[in-house]
Formats: sequence, C-alpha cells, structure tokens
Amino acid sequence: MHIEALRLSPGDDLRLALQAAWAGLSTAHGVQASCVVSAVGSLHDAVLRFAAGAGGTRISGPLELLTLSGTFSAQGPHLHASVSRADGSVCGGHLLPGCTVRTTAEVVLALLPGWQFSRQLDAATGFAELVVGRVPGVDMP
Repeated sequence: MHIEALRLSPGDDLRLALQAAWAGLSTAHGVQASCVVSAVGSLHDAVLRFAAGAGGTRISGPLELLTLSGTFSAQGPHLHASVSRADGSVCGGHLLPGCTVRTTAEVVLALLPGWQFSRQLDAATGFAELVVGRVPGVDMP
C-alpha cells in the first residue's frame, strides 16, 4: 500500500478534483485501485444522491465534510460523503459533482499496488458494481 495525502483549495470541485488526482496518481504509480482512508474539510454546497434517488439534491452551505469513503478504479470513483449543516444536522449520500470546497479538503488516499478494481453491470442490481481482482504477475506481501 502506498499513501498519498491531498489538500484541495477553495473553489475546487471535490469530486472532479479527486478524479483528476486519481488519474495522475494511477498513471504515475502504475496502480489500478485505490480507496479513501480519511477526509475532512468544508464545503460551500454539496450535491448528493440519496439512497434509491434518481438524481442529486443540492444541500446549501456552509457545510462541514464529516466523512468521505469510496473506491477508485479505471472507470472513476464511487464516493459517498456525509456533511453537517451550520445547525449540526447531518445528511449523506453518493457524492456528485457540484461540491465546492469552502476553505479546505484534506483527503488521504491509499493506492493499492497489486489490486485491480473495475466496474461491471450487475444484472441483479442494475448498477455498475465493483469487481475486485489481483494484477497478474505482481507479488503481494
């Protein structure tokens, strides 16, 4: 496992910035799988897709980013987040583009050499679901 820490700046789109960072890191390190280890920060607004929802819901800020979890594959990220409003109420869901960093977002990623994540349509769920595999020829500790 190789750890990378990122600090996103005010105005960055959280999801799009992480997609761009993953594209660079996966190429530079020759990895095909990654996951979020830790994330904190603040957002102006968030766009989340709630469970079984058809589209995103905009949550107006200011917001604290409480959690971010997910995986990265060649097909991109699958990310979920929880945010708190100024009154302390919390909501969470599938992270979509449109989440704008307010002051900072500090994200720690674990790059996973030897592992391969991909997504394939699952007939049972109707979604492109995670497929986990080993990279052929890569020795694992």
